[in-house]
Amino acid sequence: MRIASSIATLAAARLVASQALNDSSSSDALWGATSPPYYPSPWVDETTEGWETAIRKAKEFVGQLTLLEKVNLTTGVGWEGGPCVGNVGEIPRLAFPALCLQDSPTGIRFADYNSAFTSGGTAAASWDRKVWYQRGYGMGEEAKGKGIDVLLGPVVGPLGRSPAGGRNWEGFSPDPYLSGIAVAESVKGIQDAGVIACTKHYILNEQEHFRQGPESVGFGFNITDSISSNVDDRTLHELYLWPFADAVRAGTGSIMCSYNRINNTYGCENSQLLNGILKGELGFQGFVVSDWGAQHSGVFSAFAGLDMTMPGDTTFSTGNAFWGPNLTLALTNGTIPEWRIDDMATRIMAAYYLVGRDKNYVETNFNSWTTDTYGYANAIGDKNYGLVNKHVDVRGEHGKQIRDAGARSNVLLKNNGVLPLTGKEKWTAVFGSDAGDPMYGPNGCSDRGCTNGTLAVGWGSGTSNFPYLVSPLTAIQNEVLSNGGIIQYVTDDYAYDQIAALASQASHSLVFVNSDSGEGYISFDGNIGDRNNLTVWHDGETLIQNVTAVCNNVIVVIHSVGPVELDAFVDNENVTAIIWAGLPGQESGNSLADVLYGRVTPGGKLPFTFGKSREDYGTDLLYVPNNGEESPQDDFNEGPFIDYRSFDKNGIEPIYEFGFGLSYTNFSYSNLKITKHPNVPAYTPNNATNGFAPSLNSTPFSEDLADYQFPDDIERVPLFIYPYLNSTSANVSYGDSQASEAYAAADKSTYIPEGSQDGTAEWKSRHPAGGAPGGNPRLYDVLFTVTATVTNTGGVVGDEVAQLYVALGGPDDPLYQLRGFDRLYDIQPGQSVTFGADLTRRDLSSWNTNAGDWEITEYEKKVYVGKSSRKFELDGTLDL
Repeated sequence: MRIASSIATLAAARLVASQALNDSSSSDALWGATSPPYYPSPWVDETTEGWETAIRKAKEFVGQLTLLEKVNLTTGVGWEGGPCVGNVGEIPRLAFPALCLQDSPTGIRFADYNSAFTSGGTAAASWDRKVWYQRGYGMGEEAKGKGIDVLLGPVVGPLGRSPAGGRNWEGFSPDPYLSGIAVAESVKGIQDAGVIACTKHYILNEQEHFRQGPESVGFGFNITDSISSNVDDRTLHELYLWPFADAVRAGTGSIMCSYNRINNTYGCENSQLLNGILKGELGFQGFVVSDWGAQHSGVFSAFAGLDMTMPGDTTFSTGNAFWGPNLTLALTNGTIPEWRIDDMATRIMAAYYLVGRDKNYVETNFNSWTTDTYGYANAIGDKNYGLVNKHVDVRGEHGKQIRDAGARSNVLLKNNGVLPLTGKEKWTAVFGSDAGDPMYGPNGCSDRGCTNGTLAVGWGSGTSNFPYLVSPLTAIQNEVLSNGGIIQYVTDDYAYDQIAALASQASHSLVFVNSDSGEGYISFDGNIGDRNNLTVWHDGETLIQNVTAVCNNVIVVIHSVGPVELDAFVDNENVTAIIWAGLPGQESGNSLADVLYGRVTPGGKLPFTFGKSREDYGTDLLYVPNNGEESPQDDFNEGPFIDYRSFDKNGIEPIYEFGFGLSYTNFSYSNLKITKHPNVPAYTPNNATNGFAPSLNSTPFSEDLADYQFPDDIERVPLFIYPYLNSTSANVSYGDSQASEAYAAADKSTYIPEGSQDGTAEWKSRHPAGGAPGGNPRLYDVLFTVTATVTNTGGVVGDEVAQLYVALGGPDDPLYQLRGFDRLYDIQPGQSVTFGADLTRRDLSSWNTNAGDWEITEYEKKVYVGKSSRKFELDGTLDL
């Protein structure tokens, strides 16, 4: 596909505002919903707090660039065109190297001598700001050491609408507040280390089935376009957009737009979401990059707010591009105005300077396409053979941090007094394939796309290569043998006779089960990214049943990407303890052993709900196309009621609620105090207007296509995306006469949205909920501070995660919403400490669709402090 396909897309995508996003508030309005247009794309604002110097430097740099150099900076060079999963072109004249963009949110994908970190959804269970920051900083340090400019993480999309969603584990939690704090700390950590954080996937990318039309066809589904996530404006703001606002406020340098459609417009060309909300309302000053292959048009995506396209080619390794030479052509003939390419480039460079890449630059010293020392620098065309991998060890002391993070993220769900263990148990037996080493090694399956040993990470592009993987069996063996004990094991889940024989001898049996998922380009055991069910894998329920039938002291450990069904064994009297250990990363076994043997008192809390059945969640995935051969329609009819919010609304009792987690000690709560802050400024809707789009070049672009031809001294790499034109004739400038002729002759009114070329948009007020990164600054005014006393009433030192929930009181509000928490460390037996949490105006506001702004309603507002979303110890009413 080239420009002709782009024109068809543009013409078909003319947006009709008669049924705008903010009119789609009822469930019957969602099917076939549309997004209203929002143009022009907002340009960077040099007065934005925290971005002033970076934007000034970026403008100075971009002001030196030629048109071709700007195109090179914004267009990917093609899949396998450089050493990283994504590279833009270099600018040799200014000695500016090609930017390197690299996965993943759990470490560095396709590299060696790097760490495999605890996954986001597991780290979330620590409820620990220090863990999240250190995890982000550690990943940023390793990325910087490998010469990576942009780390493709963290993740808050998917948020986790449905528990079977394949990539939920890459993010943090289906609760937007918890995810928002976690993503903000992660962004700060990554960027403090000197690397640009790319927060993804924006937005509503909540399932793997049908996320891409061509990918779905490969799995036997006959659809033409990606799934459309249809959502109303209030749900968007109060749930899915919330953590992205926190990421923007924290200064994320990049946002990745997603594969799916949102209200029937692709995410990377949805002007309402990119221009109107992200860059307008949220005041995002960085750059928007497409997910790999998520760009579906050329001119239209540029107008809609896309700033960088990845990997650059329309389809991997084809050499065809929506941008590259076609962007050059669109600029020279005036279709795309100069200020738009200037803004694209400025946003990229502003992020570059914001994190200090100009001061912290390290040359890329690895190659994604080979772990060999020597290979092709341009694997796409087998060109430029030489040294491509210096095997730089960037791990540092991160193994210790990963071990600590995993231990702090273990959640103790059940304990009948059997834990902690001593290591001196009479006879320890370990069961389950999940306890042992993967049979092909930790990296034996491409992108971890299999499960044949202990599960420590999901599959897909969100993975990283393991330098090693400590299995639970290894760690438990080390523990028992150091105390002179007896330990035996069976890691074949189906060796029924051997399991029964060993379990009947054991004084303590540990049974390991798991449940896996990942990205949709991999189908494992019939699970196309998303999980087909919530049961434990490898017939784990039968494994537990076989062990409990002959042993009355069974500890169950669950490694999973999210909730699993526990009904088959949770109430079994012979199951004496249950631990959810999530996806701990490379130190999996050691992290678990620290908790099992009491070196770490468990303090983790669930970042999601364990329901009794899949149906209890009230939301599910779309597994079969429901719109013929067109784009499947996924209506988010449940509104903001997902996970514990849905359980509360529908009066469904979970097995273990959101925020639940036991300890080896006990805590009591007392002395609730609510302090109202005086003299807080009143909320004032933002009414600032945009100035003129900046002009960074004193000399206009040449319109003579002869100035943009391939230089004679360039040896072309096959399939590499260059900014140069092939001919001085627009009709054949990129070797596709039909496409170029259609482009040259087309009526521009069919594909140039009204207002998109306007660089004098003083007429366009910024969003009333905007005004600064993250939204209107008045949203973050602290209105109340809530404190309570937490006392350790048990016999051992431990951490407690105290939680604050609010009830906003309206008929359409969730019964309770998390609005504060803190992990209180190392509370000694008998010691009392103070828990405190601030409540901002944003925390107490609801989205008013008609006003297009936040408001505090007149309904009574109450606060609840306690141990989980259903174990409130204290409550009070706010004086508004």
